[in-house]
Amino acid sequence: MKQSLQLRTSQHLALTPQLQQSIRLLQLSTLELHQELEQLLSDNPLLERLDDPLDHSVRLLGDGAISSTSTPTEAAPEPGAQDAPAPAEGEGFEGGEADSPASSSDNDGEWGDLGRAKTSDDEDSRPQLEASATTLREHLMEQMRVTVLEARDRALVELIVDAIDDNGYLTETLEEIHERMPPELEIDIDELRTALALLQSFDPVGVGARNASECLALQIRRMPCVALVTRRMALTIVENHLTWFAQREFNKLKKALDCDDEDLREAQTVIRQCNPHPGAEFASDVSDYVVPDVIVRKAKNGWSVMLNNDVMPRLRVNSMYAALLKQGKGEGQMGAQLQEAKWLIKNMRQRFDTILRVAEAIVERQRNFFSHGAVAMRPLVLREIADTLGLHESTISRVTTQKYMMTPHGMFELKYFFGSHVATEAGGEASSTAIRALIVQLTSAEDPKSPLSDSKIADMLGEQGMVIARRTVAKYREALKIPPVALRKCL
Repeated sequence: MKQSLQLRTSQHLALTPQLQQSIRLLQLSTLELHQELEQLLSDNPLLERLDDPLDHSVRLLGDGAISSTSTPTEAAPEPGAQDAPAPAEGEGFEGGEADSPASSSDNDGEWGDLGRAKTSDDEDSRPQLEASATTLREHLMEQMRVTVLEARDRALVELIVDAIDDNGYLTETLEEIHERMPPELEIDIDELRTALALLQSFDPVGVGARNASECLALQIRRMPCVALVTRRMALTIVENHLTWFAQREFNKLKKALDCDDEDLREAQTVIRQCNPHPGAEFASDVSDYVVPDVIVRKAKNGWSVMLNNDVMPRLRVNSMYAALLKQGKGEGQMGAQLQEAKWLIKNMRQRFDTILRVAEAIVERQRNFFSHGAVAMRPLVLREIADTLGLHESTISRVTTQKYMMTPHGMFELKYFFGSHVATEAGGEASSTAIRALIVQLTSAEDPKSPLSDSKIADMLGEQGMVIARRTVAKYREALKIPPVALRKCL
């Protein structure tokens, strides 16, 4: 094969660094955006943020007293500021001047020399910090210290406490714990059983159980003001027929227990008062909160859509570095950082403008939802919003992912307003979201003694003109985490 050199001309699309950054910022959530912004601020000295996320936080001094510095406010122009060079076009986002600490001249004289606030009783007005939450292990160990006197018994109880999980269950068998013990200690398995029985007498009731049946039985035995017959029947159910009870096989239970509906109903009431996870109350899970990107409010002529200013960072190019560059004193790396700062400010503005445009288009098409709720949701696909705004479907997908809208009906992700359609007898279309809402309404209003089956729900939706199969109803019901008809049945 002969080798040769050839020149060819061709055209192809390439993503510029500015476009890559714009796409990246568009698909980030609010939390990810602020994390990305903090990294960019630390890497680029020409970029500065006007709004301080800690403006409204309480600042403490070294001795724990509240700082006397008030919340920063907009700085007044200093003398000679008119001579400072103005930032170039596109160097600011959201406008505004730099923040500076406000004067503390409005103090009422209650602050002492050490920066502490004095009350009329001359006591420190330090803030009360929240105490750390007590864990399940700490709660059990505290009871053991005042209950168990022998050092050997304390060691055995503590050994079992270490095998308790977050729900309060014993994750290992006593035989497994016994095998791990050194032979020279001469610990008998009966000693472990005694230690477990002592642990199961602690609070919360049911802790130390090895399964759900034992956990419920421990609580029923210690439950006050329960008739002897009812207590015995409830214990029989949780110890021998818990699976039937969970599956609501009431006919089998009545036959096995030889009782009537009233007796079984009383035993059911007792069992339902038990907590299957006694240690869950000591869990230290922190709730996650979602901050809306867009807020929708009722206006005189319809619905108004506005961006949430609390999640919009205020950026600008540092005026001092910009002045040095204009005077020709900064070249190379600083010039590239200036261009990156301008790109970021422009892309940040474009990100929020795109989110606002998409949100306005969604609200325009889902007006019935905002007026009447989820049952009035209409079918909507990404293509419809993309064609309206002149954008690509992938752009709409990025905008609606992990972006949230605050409405009078609650907080929703923008993707919530998009859904497939189901044909109606009149030849129209109904949104799958509206059908889910109708399923929730029907199951909420059903008779607990005779709940609605999936086929019955499909027939009731058909009476309203919505052609939907039973398996589709089952799929929507499972997505809504609604139990099947057998598990919704009550005595």
